[in-house]
Amino acid sequence: MPKTTKKICIITLGCPKNVVDSEMLMKQFQANNLELVQSSDESDATIINTCGFIQSAKKESLDTIMHAVELKKTGRIQQLVVMGCLAERYAANLKKEIPEVDAYVGANKIDQVVSALGAHPKYNLIGERVLTTPPHYAYLKISEGCDRPCSFCSIPLMRGKHISKPIETILHEARKLTELGVRELIIIAQESTYYGIDLYGKRKLAELLEKLSSINGVEWIRLMYAFPTGFPSDVLKMIADNPKICKYLDIPLQHISDPVLASMKRGTDSREARSLIDKIRNEVPGIALRTTLIVGYPNEGEKEFLELKHFVDEVKFERLGLFTYSQEEDTTAFDLGDPVPEEVKQERFNAIMETQREISLAHNNLLVGKKIRTLVDTLEEGTGIGRTQYDAPEIDNAVTLHGVENVKSGNFYDVLIDDCDAYDLFGRLVKEEL
Repeated sequence: MPKTTKKICIITLGCPKNVVDSEMLMKQFQANNLELVQSSDESDATIINTCGFIQSAKKESLDTIMHAVELKKTGRIQQLVVMGCLAERYAANLKKEIPEVDAYVGANKIDQVVSALGAHPKYNLIGERVLTTPPHYAYLKISEGCDRPCSFCSIPLMRGKHISKPIETILHEARKLTELGVRELIIIAQESTYYGIDLYGKRKLAELLEKLSSINGVEWIRLMYAFPTGFPSDVLKMIADNPKICKYLDIPLQHISDPVLASMKRGTDSREARSLIDKIRNEVPGIALRTTLIVGYPNEGEKEFLELKHFVDEVKFERLGLFTYSQEEDTTAFDLGDPVPEEVKQERFNAIMETQREISLAHNNLLVGKKIRTLVDTLEEGTGIGRTQYDAPEIDNAVTLHGVENVKSGNFYDVLIDDCDAYDLFGRLVKEEL
């Protein structure tokens, strides 16, 4: 790294797993007495932490790289490093097509990024990070990689095989986060329910959740990326009985049609998926279920799509994310082509999201007139924006508090809901800080 390089900008694209990687990288640079800045325009060196999951994410990554390349050509930045999933998967092509980048470093190689900038990796900083989220919540990554053979997914190509972090390492990191003021831990992984099998010979997620809940300062624990196949039943008991674990579960089903699920290699079928949903709702009354679905998969005909749409209308997920199929090279679904036209994919997307909008509005209407515990995330000109235990940040519903005084972000309050729309609740404070 040139001696004049003192200011570093890290641009993070993609999922919360990348957020965690960037936060750990920031701590490494701080430990090397380098200054972190918000914009490439202010920096001597820029690092782009890329996503390569679907076509739209790859385009965003490439556009961001090309913008930084232009800044480098004009001398506004001296060094440019590209890291993460896109670099892991396409390094050879990227080096050929965009040689202006000084280094391409793949996923899970934070020490190599540090070295590429001429700094020295500090291996004693286990679990230490610079939070880029509001200081009261943080993502806690419990494993890397995935062993699932899903036909549409390129994650194993970029993140490798499933590797669990030891329980003590995770607990150490969680304690460090609470020292920074974190009150909500959001558990993330490529497949959180598989946690522990590689290290301990069995699934250990329930035990991990219990130990995390015993840490002083932790108020909420939220579970994301829970793969449905082989779902560990002891996790449901933990969610039901432990007051610190949010009554919320993110469980990506992707589809419900048996022919589509079989082609996707999801390891489950419609009957098993429906049975699991019933089991979850029976064992954890009042739980908010979030799922993720894909429309436009190669063998999704009109019949399969209508089955999916009916399923959404029938099950009435409290939260739902939806993607249109993206054909990814080197996945097993690639040879199926991409026969569903983009306009049909978009029509199907719109149809399901309209169905879900009505479902979400109905769920929210049930909360009007009720008091609900709310964590305030931000304050904007006398308005508080917060979340219930049924909502993850950025992707789920929000609670808006108008005309509040003496409310602090990062604190919990009792809120009486007096109005709603499809994706937001509106209320007033009825009890001071909890």
